[in-house]
Amino acid sequence: MKEYEVAKVKDIPPGESKCVDVDGDPVAIFNLDGQFYAISDTCTHAQASLSEGFVEEGIVTCPLHGAQFDIKTGKNMTMPAPVPVQTYTVKIEGDAIKIVV
Repeated sequence: MKEYEVAKVKDIPPGESKCVDVDGDPVAIFNLDGQFYAISDTCTHAQASLSEGFVEEGIVTCPLHGAQFDIKTGKNMTMPAPVPVQTYTVKIEGDAIKIVV
């Protein structure tokens, strides 16, 4: 397993998200009330950026066709997304946000 420092805590305020590059893969980091979660940034339906989606109650809605994913588990909640998105372990060390792959 390898850790990648991808952002600072101050870069992603509560309720916000950010797309980062983790070893060549786009990863969406979400700050839900001070807890950070990371999932693949790419919707499994039409490759839209999930970090640009609307977030409500821990669910992100894809901005392209409205597929929904649970930010904590990656589970696809609605069609047209056929499968879940990958989740990543997030570690906070000091002010650094790290993704473990």
